[in-house]
Amino acid sequence: MNEDHVKTEIPKEQIDYRKLDKYIESLRPEQNFNLAVIAGIAATLIGAIAWAVITVATEYQIGFMAVGVGLIVGFTIREAGKGIDKKFGILGASLALLGCLLGNFLSMVGFISAYVEMSYFETLISMDYSLLPELFAESFSVIDILFYGIALSEGYKFAFRKITDEEILKHAKREEPQPLENETSAEEIALEPETLPLQNKIQK
Repeated sequence: MNEDHVKTEIPKEQIDYRKLDKYIESLRPEQNFNLAVIAGIAATLIGAIAWAVITVATEYQIGFMAVGVGLIVGFTIREAGKGIDKKFGILGASLALLGCLLGNFLSMVGFISAYVEMSYFETLISMDYSLLPELFAESFSVIDILFYGIALSEGYKFAFRKITDEEILKHAKREEPQPLENETSAEEIALEPETLPLQNKIQK
């Protein structure tokens, strides 16, 4: 069982894990990895562009934008792909990191465009891409490692289909053992020695 998509508050003793595994297996045909890739890439681009627009408008590099990118990418892949396999989490983490790097890059293009007084697309076409490593190094800070790490984590864990408590209770609730109809109760067993003399008297 992949615990990345099964988070529940239901006590373990109430869950039949064999039934839960069987239910999860029944969901595999609903997975759509190709759609998850397409939707994930679209979410990556949207997140990166939003990062760049906000950063250039505020003229401030906001590290926690990476967290937003991770959330957008992860949830989009979850809704589009309905995935339960590990590859959906790997896709989410990879695209979240790509979105962070792309957002940072588009922000730098925006700042350069304003500095050289050229249009954004002219700057994008004419800039010297051999300087990218140097530009990334100058704009990168230690705190960015933390935010990028959070983005990777969110992109991974939110990319999986979530199995709800309602689904678990419906498909994988542990059934209480039912007592046998002809099973003698403890009270009946306790009374048996006392009833024997009475039965003997009746027979006599």
